[in-house]
Amino acid sequence: MTRYRGLQCRWLGYIEAEWNPEDPVGETAWLATIREKHGLPSVCVAQAWLHHDNVEAVLEGQAAFPFVRAVRHKPPEPAGSMDDAKWRAGYALLKQFGLSFDLQTPWARLEEARRLATDFPDTLIVLNHTGLPADRSREGLEGWRKAMRHFALAPNVAVKISGIGWADTAWTATDNRQIVLDTLDIFGVERCMFASNFPVDSVVASYAEIFAGFLEIVSDFSLSEQEALFHDNAVRYYRIGS
Repeated sequence: MTRYRGLQCRWLGYIEAEWNPEDPVGETAWLATIREKHGLPSVCVAQAWLHHDNVEAVLEGQAAFPFVRAVRHKPPEPAGSMDDAKWRAGYALLKQFGLSFDLQTPWARLEEARRLATDFPDTLIVLNHTGLPADRSREGLEGWRKAMRHFALAPNVAVKISGIGWADTAWTATDNRQIVLDTLDIFGVERCMFASNFPVDSVVASYAEIFAGFLEIVSDFSLSEQEALFHDNAVRYYRIGS
């Protein structure tokens, strides 16, 4: 059995914490002071509200930081906002500033996300939290798989396997194995990466427990596949070291 040999990583990624919708660039400026002092994080997914009138100025401000690689905006309700003309006008600016997009949305809205990926083929979408498969009923998982398969048909999408813990339930490889394996089967190893969702997921397990669970689930994968999932794909998609 081939097992993953842990890499001595010297990088850390940061994802926006939505500290102040009125000042998205302020969070990144604060992060820059942390980075100057400690050398980390290596790269950042910054915040931008794509439907706001000042979105171009915000994206320009975020892109001015050399460690910013992407932005995240959780599309607001009601469903259909990813089809909204104003929201899309903001999204269209990402290519201009060389930014990719981290998408956090329930799987029921992945049809919208697929249209977005198709209409903007030059912008990478990284789906966060495995499409949020919170409903683990048979019907819920069938709906999640169907939505993920349709979304994965777009060549400019990838997925972070994270955020799959259940509230008030300890994170275990047994509970989450099929979600992980289904995601890998749908997207392929080359378009998946493991992520921690810390500190949020600390309510269900420690960082070490979650990654030990990921390791257990893919312990029969080849070494190169494991390295891709735990390290190489994230380096490639977020251009770490460039």
